Amino acid sequence: MQVIDTLIADVKLIRPVRHADHRGFFSEVFSQRALQAAGIGVAMVQDNHSLSRARGTVRGLHFQVPPHAQAKLVRVVRGAILDVAVDLRCSSPSFGRHVAAVLDAQSGTQLFIPEGFAHGFCTLEPETEIVYKVSAYYAPTHDRGVRWNDPSLGIDWPIFADPALMSARDRSLPAFADLPAWFTLVAPSCSTLGIDADVHAP
Repeated sequence: MQVIDTLIADVKLIRPVRHADHRGFFSEVFSQRALQAAGIGVAMVQDNHSLSRARGTVRGLHFQVPPHAQAKLVRVVRGAILDVAVDLRCSSPSFGRHVAAVLDAQSGTQLFIPEGFAHGFCTLEPETEIVYKVSAYYAPTHDRGVRWNDPSLGIDWPIFADPALMSARDRSLPAFADLPAWFTLVAPSCSTLGIDADVHAP
């Protein structure tokens, strides 16, 4: 299992090894031991499975707030997505920045997203299915989100991302600037950091 750094150090691409022959392939897609050896010491407690019928479907950007914050390990089992993780940790040097990666069933590459990030994706193919592990159980009272196309985040969504293929809830999520400081890495609060639009740009 290969663990690859991204532009935000705590977000990782995971590439499981595939052993292929004339029958197909075998791959160990999750190993707690291998992740811990790579410095990812997160225990996963729940699997989620999502199907999006149409190309251009957008889901997100979602997260849960403490004490039910979730880390996620995302993989595609059919089709392809642009997967996005936005850093909400207001004392982080990458606060407001994001990682975007294409995940597809053919490669099997996964994205690890730690706590303190909003997560969303746009489907690049019809009939796309993703399976993702989370480190905390679903807690509807702590479920939150941020607007997918907030210009301050600078996310380059595919041109065919279609707001009509979103849920009503996702279309009405708040702007990034309106989020409370739910996540911090060190003592200073967001209001003391001089956060501005330039910092939000990826």
